[in-house]
Amino acid sequence: MSNVEMMERPAISSLAQMRSVTGDSDHPEMPNADALEERLRHIGATRYHNLHPFHAMLHGGELNKGQVQAWALNRYYYQSSIPLKDAGVMCQLTDINMRREWRHRIEDHDGATELEGGIIRWYKLTDGLGLDRELVTSTRGILPATRFSVNAYVHFVRDRTPLEAVASSLTELFAPGIHRERIGGMLENYPFVTDDIMAYFRKRLNQAPRDADWVLEFVRREARTQEEREAVCDALLFKCEVLWTQLDALYHAYIDGHIPPGAFTPED
Repeated sequence: MSNVEMMERPAISSLAQMRSVTGDSDHPEMPNADALEERLRHIGATRYHNLHPFHAMLHGGELNKGQVQAWALNRYYYQSSIPLKDAGVMCQLTDINMRREWRHRIEDHDGATELEGGIIRWYKLTDGLGLDRELVTSTRGILPATRFSVNAYVHFVRDRTPLEAVASSLTELFAPGIHRERIGGMLENYPFVTDDIMAYFRKRLNQAPRDADWVLEFVRREARTQEEREAVCDALLFKCEVLWTQLDALYHAYIDGHIPPGAFTPED
């Protein structure tokens, strides 16, 4: 019996009813796992948020310090919600080996002590950029669209099938490239960015491929029908839209100048 079957595999009709979260379900025929992987990589190449113009500006040195602060502040809400998302995935996994595998993702972000973990490394970034720690942790200055999109992601993994919940993490396949662009670009272009405050992204250069390889192997093995493979693709598309929406909100507020009431307002 496969892991998905041990998680009370939903009927095909249930998957069909639960899909269409992105409005983009026109997928090609995927007769095997190789075709599924090809489709997933195409989605990453065309829909991942490394293509967003805000990231081009961030990595190219086109933002001022206040705009970089706004990005780090809003992104904190996403980072701090990742362990909640991963806990939601774990709640769906009835196989003990799968829970052990997934548990390290929470430890990667929360750390085993108060002195380690992804959240602590993100504090190094926000502290280094001059943001008040209490403002960051309170999340009161984030954009409404940031909160809504991140919350939607947390709810997605809780409410969808285990296969879709796991598949939504497939964006990690494409993360190392953007991390390398960010490290190199920000260190080169911003005098207020130091190597120390980029520690989060350096750590993820090793963590993300490990996590992505496991998830890719899982969906290749467990998505065995066209409908299941389409559901996997739709989960990845949804996650890409979650990431893209956050950047749309940042661009609208801090590039176009439409900062909503109550949101962080940079000094410069």
